[in-house]
Amino acid sequence: MKSALAVACVAISLITSLPASALTEHEQDVAAWRARRVERLNAPDGWLSLIGLHWLTSRAPLELGNGPENDLDLGAGPKRLGRLEWKDDKAWFTAADGVETKVGDSLVTQTELVDDKPGKPTIVQFGTANFQLIERGDKHALRVKDAQAPTRSSFSGIEMFDVDPSWRIDARFEAYPEPRTIEVATVSGTLESYPNPGRIVFERDGKTHSLEALVEEGTEQFFLIMADRTSGKETYGMARYLYAGPPKDGTIVVDFNKAYNPPCVFTAYATCPMPPQGNRLDLAVTAGEKDYKGVAH
Repeated sequence: MKSALAVACVAISLITSLPASALTEHEQDVAAWRARRVERLNAPDGWLSLIGLHWLTSRAPLELGNGPENDLDLGAGPKRLGRLEWKDDKAWFTAADGVETKVGDSLVTQTELVDDKPGKPTIVQFGTANFQLIERGDKHALRVKDAQAPTRSSFSGIEMFDVDPSWRIDARFEAYPEPRTIEVATVSGTLESYPNPGRIVFERDGKTHSLEALVEEGTEQFFLIMADRTSGKETYGMARYLYAGPPKDGTIVVDFNKAYNPPCVFTAYATCPMPPQGNRLDLAVTAGEKDYKGVAH
């Protein structure tokens, strides 16, 4: 397996082939961002380590383990890992006898499973793998990761457009007069609500374009989900993601060189949000990450 450092170096090789002194400040900024992006993606608990997503269709007790004889086959770990139960609207995990499980640095035999909606889910570790409870809409699922996942060990890096300073755009932020939310569909068939404080408006090739700005909890930047005329061709068909801002005096910087692929490019077990209405751009954004050419999931 490539080390995170080696993969990060591949991701920026076209830029770093030049002396640092030959790079503009913008090129250095994008190169550093891309290196961090690849390092996070390829981390032992990054998106490439996903091996399972199990939707909980009821609140009946479930036996968890590695193999079809379990109610949920996690695809990793011991034959029988433990039991999932709901008590007073809370999920609990109890480890099977003789099985070592941890939460953080602490060994546990039983733990409440806090889902990811509050922002910090309970992560139950076993060997090289772990699972957590996630909530999407009114549904819950177990998300399973393994540092030895084939999607991680076979990761071949990401192709990217050359850095283009013209795609670092000074745009306008147009706030809506009243607070509002927007429903965003996901690839898993659920709906997620995002605060939608306004839209980002910019000019390109003599035309005016806009993107709805979404707010994720815990960040001051706006989350942008966009499709464009490269989608399904040079870039991933569903969408790419981007963060921008925060705005200052009605102006916001949008650097499309930092547009990146959603997790569902790499794995079938992600719950990626899709572009909301208004975020399909009538232009080709030839900047940021290209479609992933690695092992199909």
